[in-house]
Amino acid sequence: MAEQLPEYVVVGEGRQGGDNDEHMAIFIKQDKFRLREMHSFQLSETPEIIGSGPEVNPRMVTWVRLSLIKILNQGKDGKYPEDYRGNWENTQELYVFNTHYFNGSKDSLARLNASKLILERINALNRFGAWTPERPVFLMGDFNCRPGSAPYNVLVGNKNSTDPYLLKNSFEDFKKIDWILYKGAMKVLKYEEVDYNVKGVYPSDHKPIYVEFEM
Repeated sequence: MAEQLPEYVVVGEGRQGGDNDEHMAIFIKQDKFRLREMHSFQLSETPEIIGSGPEVNPRMVTWVRLSLIKILNQGKDGKYPEDYRGNWENTQELYVFNTHYFNGSKDSLARLNASKLILERINALNRFGAWTPERPVFLMGDFNCRPGSAPYNVLVGNKNSTDPYLLKNSFEDFKKIDWILYKGAMKVLKYEEVDYNVKGVYPSDHKPIYVEFEM
């Protein structure tokens, strides 16, 4: 995918470290966003130890802090003007978290604790006061459980929840295990489950989710 998408930069590491094994990769369009911070942590009792958790299929989270670049490339050479610092300092920032939960009925407790850990990490990034610009948060991934389940309710709550620290689902379908959750002053403009295939052959056993937001 990276070879086919040269306009993107890819961040993330393997769930056991290095370039091998499953990644929670995040693709970032280089002319839209500046990468300001990048981290990963394990879904385990020792989140900072790479590869920790179950010996088979450990799981993790990759997250980034991005800032929107306010100006487009100028000129055919695609270069930015020499003095463009003022166009990205103090601009809109946002966080993106990407994960893949444990699967199987025996791992229900692990999924529940994964949600608790992720929500704790997200809320640790809350702004200090009203004078600090709000940073929207996106959490996406294959959660291997459905809306209404205990891990989902930790992140989103239920229809009566008023907790400001919870996230929202961009589109709630009680059959789906792949979600894009968010928090902040945003509006969902469009949600689509992409059904693209070539003669019945799909690129994955999961159909991609496409969401447009207005910030």
